[in-house]
Amino acid sequence: MKPLISLQDVGVRYKRSGNVFRQKSYFEALKSINLDIYPGETLGILGRNGAGKSTLLKIISGIIQPDHGRIINRGASVSLLALQAGFDANLSGRDNAILSGMLQGYSRRAVEARLGEIQEYSELENFFFEPVRTYSTGMRARLGFSVTTIICPDVMLIDEVLGVGDQHFRQKAERTMVAKLHSQQTVVLVSHSHQQIARLCERAVLIHDGVSYTTGEPHEVLKIYEEKLATS
Repeated sequence: MKPLISLQDVGVRYKRSGNVFRQKSYFEALKSINLDIYPGETLGILGRNGAGKSTLLKIISGIIQPDHGRIINRGASVSLLALQAGFDANLSGRDNAILSGMLQGYSRRAVEARLGEIQEYSELENFFFEPVRTYSTGMRARLGFSVTTIICPDVMLIDEVLGVGDQHFRQKAERTMVAKLHSQQTVVLVSHSHQQIARLCERAVLIHDGVSYTTGEPHEVLKIYEEKLATS
């Protein structure tokens, strides 16, 4: 089976702030990532804080471009669901849902036809028509997850949002993820919850010191993380 997306020796660096007089004022967020994402799989991304997990999702989604290496996307539509990604705080939840769907390549008419489903799944009720700046963090996560779930791109990138919000919605989101495990939906999940990775993912990759340290079965990768890296 050919991968939908391949990353080959991908690296990203950011300019450090406050280093005007230094010649080498860059931080390497990612040094060398080699990774394939296959159709229909749920892939977990593991790593300590600052390992570059969120940067990796931005690379896969096309939000940022790598400083070196290659990204090969074989025609897959991709959507990044993150707490701070993609919403205009001054627009309503409804308008943000439309824009998010259009940015994923769907027509306005196609997105508007699914607005009722998005509103119902999000459980935002009349807040759906209020500016996003009035939303709590959990409400934003519910809106983003609902748009991505209902619009359904080829590849869903989820950055930590399954752990946000009330318990009822977290359980609902996890049930949706389990259903997608048995469908053709491809999901890449970043989560600090090792139980969540083990429960939801078929494969996992550990990012350490800017490189793809190891890839394999979630339980095997989690064991390596906990034994060799968590306390190092």
